[in-house]
Amino acid sequence: MIFSKKANTDSYSYWVRLASSFALFAAFCMILVKIWAWYRTDSAAMLASLTDSFFDVAASVINFFVIRYALMPADDDHRFGHGKAESLAGLAQAAFIFGSALLLVLHSVDRLKNPIPLQQPMLAVYATLFTVVMTLALVGVQRMAIRRTRSVAIRADSLHYQSDLLMNLAVLLALWLSTQGYLSMDAWFAIGIALYLMWGAKGIVQESANALMDKELPESFSEQIMALATAHPKVHGVHDIRTRQAGRTIFIQFHLELDDNLRLLEAHDITVWVENKVKDAIPEAEVLIHQDPVSVTAESPGSAA
Repeated sequence: MIFSKKANTDSYSYWVRLASSFALFAAFCMILVKIWAWYRTDSAAMLASLTDSFFDVAASVINFFVIRYALMPADDDHRFGHGKAESLAGLAQAAFIFGSALLLVLHSVDRLKNPIPLQQPMLAVYATLFTVVMTLALVGVQRMAIRRTRSVAIRADSLHYQSDLLMNLAVLLALWLSTQGYLSMDAWFAIGIALYLMWGAKGIVQESANALMDKELPESFSEQIMALATAHPKVHGVHDIRTRQAGRTIFIQFHLELDDNLRLLEAHDITVWVENKVKDAIPEAEVLIHQDPVSVTAESPGSAA
């Protein structure tokens, strides 16, 4: 489902601000711990985790500011609001992910050619366990925010930290295998993590691009709008439904088929009734309705809903 019926502007703002702020705090804590652990152990897998955290910090900083910009109300220069800034942030984060993954592959290939025994591997284990606990807490907050807001930017940011959970478990396994004499496993795990990140970034790019290109929302969404509009006994039909989403705002346009002989005031009242019905079901909707005489609609080919 693209939207949340219980969402409202205040709760949307609260949850995306909370998630983005906590992500920034958690990322800085984890990166400091990982720098220390990598410096003491010289582990490729730990460097993989550290590199990803560097880009997570950059992505979280972008989210912190972009989300606040996206929450700004519409103004004279942006009549449809600033919601698409979230999708731009998603593309930027995907670029960060691809970049970090490529760097990991290059470093790991070099480590495969020149394997090096780890120094003080238990320090890396303790650092990784710390980041697992911190990441679990952050992902929990982000999931609550996503359920209440469906924010593309928060969803993209959450992907980083969900991959961190798998990454940290992989780092723990790589550290253990390295202490057992399998030095190359440290680098192989880093390469596997990089490929996983690239795959995840693909989904972020697709979702962000769909929003920026105003892709139509699912057919079930249009069917719901039609059912809401035709619930009024004097509405003969609905056609030309158009939908798109930018940030939290869902833009809806459609034509309402009304009796030819209705007075303008009555047609207006029916239209307002339909608009309010749609907004009650979809609180974040911006609705634009055009009234058509039913006789004109019947004469026009391809006017069916």
